[in-house]
Parts: sequence; C-alpha cells; structure tokens
Amino acid sequence: MGLTAGVVMAAGATGANAADATSWKRSIAKVVAQKQVYPRSALRREIEGSARVKVTIARDGTIANFEMLEDTGHEVLDREVPKLMERINPLPTPPSDLSDAELTFILPLSWVLR
Repeated sequence: MGLTAGVVMAAGATGANAADATSWKRSIAKVVAQKQVYPRSALRREIEGSARVKVTIARDGTIANFEMLEDTGHEVLDREVPKLMERINPLPTPPSDLSDAELTFILPLSWVLR
C-alpha cells in the first residue's frame, strides 16, 4: 500500500526564501506521510483514491481551517481526511520569511495500493 502527500503553496517565494519554503513544505509532507492512515475497510475492499485539501494555518503551525477541494469519491477515504487533519495539527512552523498571519496551501493526498 502507498500513501502520498505533497504541498502546493498558494503564494510564491523567491531566492533564499524559496529554499526555506521548500524545506518547510518537505517537513509538512513528511509529517503527513507519517500520520496518514489507510482505513482497514478500504484496504479490504481495495479502494484507492486521491483528494485535494485546502489548508490554512496560523503562524504557529496550528491548522485554522481546512476544506476539501476534491474528494476521493469514496466515503471511507473522505472520512479519513478530518481525522488526518486532527493527527497532523499543529504542523511545522512556517519560516519567518513567509510573514503572512495565516498561510494557505493545497495538500494533495493519495491512498494507493501497491
């Protein structure tokens, strides 16, 4: 089985700031990968799916809000998304050069059997 996640920032960064932002995005993907669960009932039924979640975090990494932009098409996997958001909260603190009070990004999630 495979679980994958990545981070797509809504706002861009440049130069050295981009390196910090890239490192931060990798740290988020690592946290998500460690805490993402493949629901047993989905494994038994060999259900796969992908979702896109819009996540807004505060400066301290606390998830302020999340919204499913694209669901997986499978209720069992869609129900896992809010549980995952609880498990990953708070996320790693954003780099100081990303100075917005809140940051919003798209978190693509996948549940794939291998």
